[in-house]
Amino acid sequence: MDTVLSTRRKFLAAAGAIAATGASGMFVPAVAENFKPTRSMRGGSNNYQPGAPIVERIGGGGFWMTGTVRRAGDGAPLAGQRIQIWAHTTEGQERDPQSHGATLTDENGEFRLEMPQIVPTFGQPHGHLAYDSGDFETVFLRPIMASAKDKTLSAHFILQPA
Repeated sequence: MDTVLSTRRKFLAAAGAIAATGASGMFVPAVAENFKPTRSMRGGSNNYQPGAPIVERIGGGGFWMTGTVRRAGDGAPLAGQRIQIWAHTTEGQERDPQSHGATLTDENGEFRLEMPQIVPTFGQPHGHLAYDSGDFETVFLRPIMASAKDKTLSAHFILQPA
């Protein structure tokens, strides 16, 4: 009987501690040091065209470029950030103006832009993305798709203030 009372007291004490401390830190946000700035990728700026317009969609669509934009240090999502996107697609090449467009991040720092299917160039299906608006350091990304048959490609930016 003493064992049951002792176990019950330990359980109640542990439950009280969890309630008082928020499950011993389980609900604490991520540590700020984990959000190091994204570095530009080699080849990311190839065929970059400054000032590409903000568009609802590039070409006929059918493929989705998605991602997130966060601030270095604390990882806060960055709303209203302009991300330029371009690629070699079924409707044009990377250097063609109609293959370029930009979009803005939403309140969660997320972006999505529909575009034509990306096709391999130089043997790799890949996209190009750029943050180049001036509040933060410019970053160029060139993510490679796992398969040319994929219908989405994601890229994530962690930006350092300029």
